[in-house]
Amino acid sequence: MVELADVLTDLRREGESLEALVAPLDPADWRRPTPAPRWTLAHQIAHLSWTDERALRAVTDPDGFLAELATIDPARFVDDGADAGARDAPDVLLARWRDTRAALAGALASTPKDRFPWYGPPMNATSMATARIMETWAHGEDVAGALGVTRPPTARLRHVAHLGVRTFSFGFAIRGLEPPAVQPRVELTGPDGDLWTWGPADGTERVTGPALDFCLLVTQRRHRADLALRAEGAVADRWLDVAQAFAGPPGAGRAPHAGEVGVGG
Repeated sequence: MVELADVLTDLRREGESLEALVAPLDPADWRRPTPAPRWTLAHQIAHLSWTDERALRAVTDPDGFLAELATIDPARFVDDGADAGARDAPDVLLARWRDTRAALAGALASTPKDRFPWYGPPMNATSMATARIMETWAHGEDVAGALGVTRPPTARLRHVAHLGVRTFSFGFAIRGLEPPAVQPRVELTGPDGDLWTWGPADGTERVTGPALDFCLLVTQRRHRADLALRAEGAVADRWLDVAQAFAGPPGAGRAPHAGEVGVGG
């Protein structure tokens, strides 16, 4: 059983790691394009800040969150939120994201047993914190790509991989497909060489490979063809084409061997 306190610690560290990349930049650098079409570095941080603000509202004011949810344009609300925040001065944007991260962590720590509404299925505090790690890491990959930086993978990727496995059915359902009844066994090699596993050991449907590659796939930061993942069985093979760890409509993903990636939630 994963402890909420440990997930919140990893969420804090993931945010601090990304902040360390962007905090020293000149204001002009925040306008650099990233692998997400139309999105600059400012858009990436603005999106994380906006999503953390929405998560904070879902935790502290669920009725208000649901009322707002009923008014949004599903095709525009993510880009609109990023566009609005990206217009702020970088120091203002960075400070708002930092403050919201801290407020969200505090709110989640004080409500460990509650369930909160979201753009996908409702989540408890641990699931919400795990989802925030996933998004912070995924958008951090876009930022690192824009800066020409390679970030060493850490054990925090286990949270991203876990969410990728847990959203097995969601990836099919969001595309109007019937989720298969049998979920594949997943065996991933972590950054330190240890083996991370999900599902029955004797399962005939399997996905194996580096944990980093699996995380890049389920966050749609790399195309499957560019990753060292192996699928055994028809269900496993089909899953790797639709896997999606983030809430919202299906992302465009990344073309193989190309430099563009879908926003990815």
